[in-house]
Amino acid sequence: MLIVHSIAELRAALAGRGRPAFVPTMGNLHDGHLSLVRRARECGGPTVASIFVNRLQFLPHEDFDSYPRTWDADRARLEAAGCDILFAPREADLYPEPQTFKVHPDPRLADLLEGEFRPGFFTGVCTVVMKLFSAVFGTTGGGTAVFGKKDYQQLMVIRRMVEQFALPIDVVAGDTCRADDGLALSSRNGYLASGERSQAAELPRALRALADAALSRPLADWPALEQAACEALRAQGWQPDYLVVRQRSDLQPASDSRAGTLVALGAARIGSTRLIDNLEF
Repeated sequence: MLIVHSIAELRAALAGRGRPAFVPTMGNLHDGHLSLVRRARECGGPTVASIFVNRLQFLPHEDFDSYPRTWDADRARLEAAGCDILFAPREADLYPEPQTFKVHPDPRLADLLEGEFRPGFFTGVCTVVMKLFSAVFGTTGGGTAVFGKKDYQQLMVIRRMVEQFALPIDVVAGDTCRADDGLALSSRNGYLASGERSQAAELPRALRALADAALSRPLADWPALEQAACEALRAQGWQPDYLVVRQRSDLQPASDSRAGTLVALGAARIGSTRLIDNLEF
């Protein structure tokens, strides 16, 4: 596996090698990330992964400085998963000057759910992803980018950005990887204390229960079901931000109760750790 740090090095490494398949990460890798790398390898062409902790998507009170950096383990795991090129830019490589030009996503998609509770988050995500796309695909004529469904709203925002800018990139969604008890794999799971880890699987169970209840009740009852789901988690010691049922197409409140068009999404804090998850149904 080749490791490069600058955009120029990356482009030189990709020259003449066809259309790459790219997996962007912030490091602290787990099996969910590696499943995306394996999915990228199925696309043909060189497989590229990036590790970059993006300051722009962290709010001032969030964990940018303490976000786990596990370089040696990450490098070894990517190589074992068959990654061809690891792009690991330093902050000065990706942002050689203050990033005053930014990508502001459609607020109808980006200012709800995660965007409501983390204002500016998706501007930071879109800006860094656009820059990473430029670095990886800028001289290759396009390729494939693989994102996990665990960050469901992020996946939708990136897809919409690619469509609106007519980027020559196929966005592929990788399924969420879960522990045996159903908890979605996440880098932030490492923040959970031992007692909190045993409780963490309550979040996916709450989403499953919300989805089942929604399918058995009329649309008019769904806001009350969402509120009840939040209250049930709160009674177990959680601090929920939201548990909702939305249309997959645009994450707006559902206007159709047919299974196959819906997704339940949730974000809640257990102790000091904020977890997100979703369930298509």
